Amino acid sequence: MIESTKNTDAKGRVALGKAFANKTVIVRVIDETEMRVSIARVLPEREAWLLENPTARELVETGLREAKSQEFSEAPPDLDADAALADELEDR
Repeated sequence: MIESTKNTDAKGRVALGKAFANKTVIVRVIDETEMRVSIARVLPEREAWLLENPTARELVETGLREAKSQEFSEAPPDLDADAALADELEDR
């Protein structure tokens, strides 16, 4: 852990340093004398379902691994089955 002393300006701001430059951060107020700053990633609400659905996430990860190793299916895609799965996932 690295510690340093910094002074706030007249508006209560403090420069966090290059490690935090152009990053989204979460600022947690621990109490009136302490705060914790964490670098964060933000994703759109409409995409959060993939992280919340382990089955869909594993299917996507499997597809990405197969594409990376150039493992492609010989059969054409089953669009009806894909549409049914999309409807099922949407209903959850």
